[in-house]
This record gives sequence, structure tokens and C-alpha cells, in this order.
Amino acid sequence: MIEPGYALGVMAAMAAVTFGLRALPFLAAKFLQKHPMVQQLGRFLPLAIMSLLLVHTLVGSARDNPAGPWAELLAVAVTLGLQWFKRQALLSILVGTGLYVALRNSALL
Repeated sequence: MIEPGYALGVMAAMAAVTFGLRALPFLAAKFLQKHPMVQQLGRFLPLAIMSLLLVHTLVGSARDNPAGPWAELLAVAVTLGLQWFKRQALLSILVGTGLYVALRNSALL
């Protein structure tokens, strides 16, 4: 059987490492914000991650849809077109999501 002192010591060490790993970005933020590479990543990474998530979701949803990828493609096209013309992200997301849900639940596509 494990000794209580040993178990508590291991749990304390795990808690310290977990806390340190979670606190490190906040402590290093003031030093890293001025670095040019971090600034470049801050401009590029959010769009890249959203694009990858979109492609991954579209491919997965299109594979599961027996009618083909038409609902996904139409919803993305409408969302992009609405965003291009209106420049209101919330409106584009709501209309695109609503259209996608309506198309997937209807017998049209």
C-alpha cells in the first residue's frame, strides 16, 4: 500500500507542475507581446485555425450526408457572400448556420 505522506507529496508535485504550466503564459505574456514573431502569429494564426476547423467540419459533414456536400457548400457560399457585402460577422454566421440547418433538415438536399 502507498504511504499517505508519499501520496500527498506526489499530488502536491502534480498540482505545482499543473499550476506552473497554466500560469506560465500569463507570466511570460508581457515579454512575448513585443516579440515580432509572436505579433506575426497573432495576426495569422486565428484565421488559419478557423480555416482548418471549417475545412475539417465541412469534409466530415459532407461525408455523413447521403445527399452529397451541397448543403455545406451552399451554406458556406451564402455566409462568405453575406460577409463580403455586409461585413457583419454575427449576421453572416447566423444566416449561414440557419441555412445549413434548414437544408440538412429539409428534403431539398
